[in-house]
This record gives sequence, structure tokens and C-alpha cells, in this order.
Amino acid sequence: MPPPSHRPSLDPLTTGAVGLAVVAVSSSAPLIAYAAAPALAIAFWRNLLAVAVLGPFSLARRRAEFRRLATGVGRREGLFCVLSGVALAGHFATWVPSAQLTTVATSTALVATQPVWQGLIARAQGRRLPRIVWIGIAVAVGGAAVATGVDVGVSGRAVLGDVLALAGAMFAAVYTAFGERARTSISTTTYTTICYGICALILLAMCLVGGVRLTGFDGRTWLAILALVVGAQLLGHSMFNYALQKIPATTVSVLILLEAPGAALLGWAWLGQVPRPYALLGMALLLAGVAVVVLGGRRTAPTALPTDPTPLDD
Repeated sequence: MPPPSHRPSLDPLTTGAVGLAVVAVSSSAPLIAYAAAPALAIAFWRNLLAVAVLGPFSLARRRAEFRRLATGVGRREGLFCVLSGVALAGHFATWVPSAQLTTVATSTALVATQPVWQGLIARAQGRRLPRIVWIGIAVAVGGAAVATGVDVGVSGRAVLGDVLALAGAMFAAVYTAFGERARTSISTTTYTTICYGICALILLAMCLVGGVRLTGFDGRTWLAILALVVGAQLLGHSMFNYALQKIPATTVSVLILLEAPGAALLGWAWLGQVPRPYALLGMALLLAGVAVVVLGGRRTAPTALPTDPTPLDD
């Protein structure tokens, strides 16, 4: 997967999209905690309902693009969309169970290693990240670990949970990397429709095989799922996917870590969960690390995206 070679300059719209995405994904953990449904079922419904919203719009406006991805010269980009959906399903299927096998704090901290794997993927693609970016990644990941109160489990069950959480981080990095490649020449709605659709199909199969209940939830739970679709999925994941056109995947992965302080603030406001003092220190380190990565990443040589004959207007 060769690296992109030119990236458009950052604009206020992309900056705003990233800010909106951070706020939106920050609502994910509180809403999942609020919903009385299996986590994999929630993941399935949030992807399926997102496709139900995006699909008609995409098919109405992007028929030629879908045809190009299926039968034309864009089949390679179409494959990236499919692989991204597979990786997203892998992320949900590994990280969600990890929180039940190890502590939530440890699971959250280990999945926050995504920027490390993203940096290694970038390095494998031939990109040289400045040392300051690696320092920023280390500070941000360390801050996430402190903020979540990570502890170390020694039981076999906890070790398995730790391994699954790390796998979740790796899948998230692969999902973002494939999304970066697909977004060089595919509109946001087309990419997300395919990606979320593939993810929903895989999660459905997993739920059916695992006997996970998919229906029979109360009204409060369905409202929480709908809020997840509108917030974390459509305004969160989709806006991060939009930003991949102009922001490197490594930087996006670090920005996603801002979900931790965002979720803590929402948990404080919605659920009355007051952050512990060390969590505030961890959040400060996390914010400092993010700032270092964003500013240090500007030293990287600009890379070029393949020429796109169709405008990316959404």
C-alpha cells in the first residue's frame, strides 16, 4: 500500500470537522454505558442504521462512482473500502470483549496505543516521521494510560483481555490506514456507506454465531443507539474519515485520543462521575502529546494524492 504523495492544505472546514468528530465520539462510551444491550449488538445497529441513512443518498448521487469501484478503474479503491470495513469489524469484535475480560481502564489504555501502530504502518509505507512526532505519540499514549487509571492484570483471563485490546488498537490503525488510501479518490459518503455496510454484515454474522441478542430492547436503549448513530457514527467516524483527505492517518489516530477527556467531561456532566486527580494529570499529558504531534507533523515532507477526476464535495 504505497503512501500518498500530496495532501491539500488544511482548511477551516476540515478543522471544524475534526473538532465536531472529537465531540461526537466522546459521547460513545457514556451512551454505551447507558444502553441496556450487548455491546456487539450496539456496534451492529450503529453501523447498519448509519448505512440506512447514508445508502439512499449515496446511491442517488454517486451511482457512477459505485460503478467505477465495482467494475472500472477504481476497483483498487473499492477493495480499500471493503478492507477498511473488515478492519473496523475486527476492531469492534476484539476491543468490545476485551473490556469484559480485563478491566475497562486497562482495555481503554491499551486500545489507545492505536497511534503507535499507525506510526509503524506509516513507517512501513516509506514515510519518515520526525522524532518529535514519535515523542508526541509516546506522551499522548502515556497520558491516556494515566487518565484511564491503567492497572496490570496477571490472570489468564486478564492477559487474554489485554491481547484483545491490543488487537483492537491494531485493527483500528489498519482501518484508518485503508481509509486514508480510499479517501484519496472516493467521496466520504461512498466510502462510509461501503465501509459501514461491510462492517455491519460481519458483525451480524458474529452476533448470530455467538447467540448475541439483537432485538427486544427497551425504548431507552433504542434512543441511546439512535444517538450513537447520529453522534459517534455519522458525526464522529464519518467526519474523521472526511478529514483523512487532508490529515495524515497518524495524526488522526492521535486526535482520536481526545475522546478520553471528552468522554470524561460528558460522564461528569451526564452521569455525575467526577474525574480523579490523576485523571486530570493524564488528560493534560494527552493534550500536550496531541499538540506536539499536530505541530511536529508539519515538518513532514508533503505527500501527493493521486489525481481524482471527480470532485470530493462531501
